[in-house]
Amino acid sequence: MGHTLNVANSSASRLLYYIPDKISERALCIATVSGWDPVPIERIAPPFRGVHRHFLDQYSKLHLWTLDRKGFKGVVYVDADTLVRRNFDELFRLPWTFAAVPDVYVKPQGAYSGYVSAFNAGVMYIRPDSALFDDMVSKIATARYPAEQAEQAFLNHYFGAEVLRLPYAYNANLAIKKRTPALWKGLQEEMRIMHFTMAKPFLQGDYAEVPMDQLEKNAEKVARKKSAFREEIMEWLEAWKETRRTYGAKLAQCNAL
Repeated sequence: MGHTLNVANSSASRLLYYIPDKISERALCIATVSGWDPVPIERIAPPFRGVHRHFLDQYSKLHLWTLDRKGFKGVVYVDADTLVRRNFDELFRLPWTFAAVPDVYVKPQGAYSGYVSAFNAGVMYIRPDSALFDDMVSKIATARYPAEQAEQAFLNHYFGAEVLRLPYAYNANLAIKKRTPALWKGLQEEMRIMHFTMAKPFLQGDYAEVPMDQLEKNAEKVARKKSAFREEIMEWLEAWKETRRTYGAKLAQCNAL
């Protein structure tokens, strides 16, 4: 994702939040070779049971609202399981407090089904405000929202009707292709960010790490298993090959740690 952001020629600063005791020196080195500035943050623990086990650290994302303390007036948050297709710097000019893209579900999940008004927190524009951060943290344990989706459900509850809902081009969830292929095809010319929600070529099994020298083989395996997304996975694979060529020496140094 970092390399494709560079190719898109974004003018934005690049901050990579990480929880120090959750990541190794090697992993942090790999994650920052494309130009990210690592920013350590304290983990915000889930306030109650029922959070999906893959989302147990996600409340820590709320620290984004404290970036006003570092002088930032606008922030675009992007999940790591994405690929940047086109520059999206226009988002920084939004005169809004919060913006995100509506979510899409292939199969019903609780109260959610199909195209919903609730947004996906994988791509967000926010206007940092430490006072808002303090207020959110004070309410995550008492507000009423579905526990499983962690901070995404809380943010939907907290911002509610105030959120500006962005076009799907800014968070092109693979679920769109599965549910409405014609819409996915129509998004191609405008797509800024592709979100690998339903097929993750960089992971194996249940979110297990893939050794760097096996990433290409793993991506091809995932493409065979999830053939509906083969074209997108192959696009990710080409981006990875270009990343490896561009930062090969630095990646090798990191991998040796």
